[in-house]
Amino acid sequence: MNKVTVYTTDTCPYCSMVKNFLDEKELTYSEINVQKDPVAAKRLIKTTGQMGVPQTEVNGEWVLGFDPEKILQLLK
Repeated sequence: MNKVTVYTTDTCPYCSMVKNFLDEKELTYSEINVQKDPVAAKRLIKTTGQMGVPQTEVNGEWVLGFDPEKILQLLK
């Protein structure tokens, strides 16, 4: 089973695009809003070295931005 987590903010249009893409593919994912969760935001920056969103973790691999092809490649 795939484990997909999308890190988002309220104002990010690409975050919505990633979520819409996952919904269209009927993929289950969890969302962490780093705007509302500063601890998760710090952990994300520490883990990936990136401050931008969306960042999507797919089975332990990271995808920065809206990159549906890379997300599909990482799915099992």
